[in-house]
Amino acid sequence: MSVMSTTSAIDHAISTNYMSANGLRFEVDMCGDQSSKKLAICLHGFPEHSVSWRNQLPMLAELGYKAWAPNMRGYGNSSIPPDKKDYAIENLLADIAGLIDAAECDETVLLAHDWGAVIAWYFAIRKVRPLSKLVICNVPHPGAAAEKVGWSQLKKSWYIFFFQIPRLPEWLANQRGPAVGQAIQASSSRPEMYSNDVLALYTENAARPGRLKAMINYYRQLVLGGGAKRQRDLGFPIIKTPTLMCWGEDDFALNKEMTFGTDKWVTDFTMRYLPRISHWVQQDAPVEVNAMIKAFILEEPVPEMRWEPTLANPSRECDTKFKKDVTRTQQ
Repeated sequence: MSVMSTTSAIDHAISTNYMSANGLRFEVDMCGDQSSKKLAICLHGFPEHSVSWRNQLPMLAELGYKAWAPNMRGYGNSSIPPDKKDYAIENLLADIAGLIDAAECDETVLLAHDWGAVIAWYFAIRKVRPLSKLVICNVPHPGAAAEKVGWSQLKKSWYIFFFQIPRLPEWLANQRGPAVGQAIQASSSRPEMYSNDVLALYTENAARPGRLKAMINYYRQLVLGGGAKRQRDLGFPIIKTPTLMCWGEDDFALNKEMTFGTDKWVTDFTMRYLPRISHWVQQDAPVEVNAMIKAFILEEPVPEMRWEPTLANPSRECDTKFKKDVTRTQQ
């Protein structure tokens, strides 16, 4: 069943459908030929929404993929399981496996950002389903992260520990009035990339009953729920799936150093840093990220984004003031 949603209103090339997977109902933004046997599935992060992939779905569709961006459990109009344990990492992996099975494709490219990338790393490590390629945006490999985490990163990750407190984070957020869209835009390096419709969708998504609690339960189950420890105890076999990592260097939550040494854990690894781009990398820099993803999928050289400083001639007024200041100093 296809329905109109805010995402499809933002880009008419994108439709929204409901899919059943792993015993739940998922709201999925779709683009491209849905009879294609090639799937590109995009996983959003916290506290976002499938709309975060609005700029990538049409590009993936042009490459011949059935392009999907699901709202994860607890987000958008997808199912909201009530129990905290429902958000264990094993259940999240099963959700993606169920969606891939429902797509009935011969090839799958998995793209993911933030919390979606946490799931994607474990999905590739555990080989839950075959992947032809993996694209990760601004979340480190769990093995590399464990080796590089330090005091600086722990300070940036304070909110993860705060989220472990029962009920208080949700209560405080509701007291202040959820303004998730504005918070994302404020921490972006290119705030002009977020339309009012997109900002409203983020805020409305978090304000719906039960959504904020569900979002935070992802963190609770990974930390105090033992999800990260269970995965660590299983070990981290080397990923052989060709992997591209796109990393906005101005990430407020994660240090660039967390990416160092990732090639130890992935045999076919391509790293691309995006200077002066924030954590919300595929939204802040869609042109650059799309070019990287497209080249990677087509197995062409993946372009780099460089920032180069430039010098501008001062105005006559500034030049005159400078000369006067120099003259006073000499006197």
